Amino acid sequence: MTKTSSLSPIHVIGGGLAGSEAAWQIAEAGVPVVLHEMRGVRGTDAHKTDGLAELVCSNSFRSDDATSNAVGVLHAEMRLAGSLIMRSADANQVPAGGALAVDRDGFSIAVTAALESHPLITIQREEVTGLPPEDWDQAIIATGPLTAPSLAEAIQARTGADSLAFFDAIAPIVHTQSIDMDICWYQSRYDKVGPGGTGKDYINCPMDEAQYNAFIDALIAGDTTGFKEWEGTPYFDGCLPIEVMAERGRETLRHGPMKPMGLTNAHNPTVKPYAVVQLRQDNALGTLYNMVGFQTKLKYGAQAEIFRLIPGLENAEFARLGGLHRNTYINSPTLLDRSLTLKGRPGLRFAGQITGCEGYVESASIGLLAGRFAAAERRGETPSLPPETTAFGALLNHITGGHIVSDDEPGKRSFQPMNVNFGLFPPLEPGTVTKPEGVKRFRGKDKALAKKHATAARALEDCARWLGR
Repeated sequence: MTKTSSLSPIHVIGGGLAGSEAAWQIAEAGVPVVLHEMRGVRGTDAHKTDGLAELVCSNSFRSDDATSNAVGVLHAEMRLAGSLIMRSADANQVPAGGALAVDRDGFSIAVTAALESHPLITIQREEVTGLPPEDWDQAIIATGPLTAPSLAEAIQARTGADSLAFFDAIAPIVHTQSIDMDICWYQSRYDKVGPGGTGKDYINCPMDEAQYNAFIDALIAGDTTGFKEWEGTPYFDGCLPIEVMAERGRETLRHGPMKPMGLTNAHNPTVKPYAVVQLRQDNALGTLYNMVGFQTKLKYGAQAEIFRLIPGLENAEFARLGGLHRNTYINSPTLLDRSLTLKGRPGLRFAGQITGCEGYVESASIGLLAGRFAAAERRGETPSLPPETTAFGALLNHITGGHIVSDDEPGKRSFQPMNVNFGLFPPLEPGTVTKPEGVKRFRGKDKALAKKHATAARALEDCARWLGR
């Protein structure tokens, strides 16, 4: 696009992956940018350098398979959109099988060099301690999970006391189609019909006494992760890890989140379950269910192994595994509009992990969208939203309104961060996936893989059309 400096600059706060990508997209659209980064003036507990887009944890961008993996589809869409983050990752790739992993120093150096050399980007090393002033009529906050306390306090003061979370208590989320409904059944406790409910709002997984005891033994023996020194130990009421509850007494879970009261096994009504694991619908599409009360510090491998001991979840596919860690993020569905703008403050957008997404690529992709939206507005255009069938659109929909509000647990946050996954995409049209010629049985893993291929192909086709490619 033709570059020009006649327009007023857009201010981007935060030089992580989201902020760096937002700044790049804005500048490439011909709009000046001022990128504010506090590292160089003030450090964080996790960063080691002053480089932009520093990777503080893993060096992996996860799967690069754009045919059957949702994050791979997101990679491909970002490449189509001219992503600086993906360009720098591709240029600094290291061997990692089917994953895209990078030399972390080389990656950060490449991003920093590109931004420093762009004629429309100015980098200011300074800490922004409050919300952008009113004369910054277009601004993006992309400060991530390590947002400085002063800025976090300003965001909280502007948006409300319950708008910002500082610790993320995550329960695992399961793809609905992978749950064995020959074992499980739909029912709300005591058939309660809450607002918008039917009395069958939960999926229930029954356990007999032997199964329950084996599950408790596995929980107690499971390998857990520790908190980083700067995180502290943020256990508080309602967010105890399930393995900690198990350690407090063998019957604790059976009288807590796994209590069987008010439930009747539809497959075996005369036998009372000894314990029940409940899953609650997690997204408006009904493609994902979360395990109620199952926040955990178990390592991911242990989680998958232990939770598949639960009857009905033997073949469960997890859209997200559980965790409990430091993570500053806003309650985006109530605070942001579809273009990531703060309601009541035109021109102020949020991007990256602070909006409620997980992962390097997801954070960068939301920065990419925020940058494109802001640039469009600066040029006097209406932001063009990506189709919900794309990875961009599916993730944006999750952040800005695809969650389910929990009516039976008032006060609990129903919106939590998530990686991109196929459970966030709208279902395929009926008849899209058909049995291949000559195949007698087309179900299970083969059918699931075919659906992923079709969903990925639809996403990339719709994304290319949205981008005008």
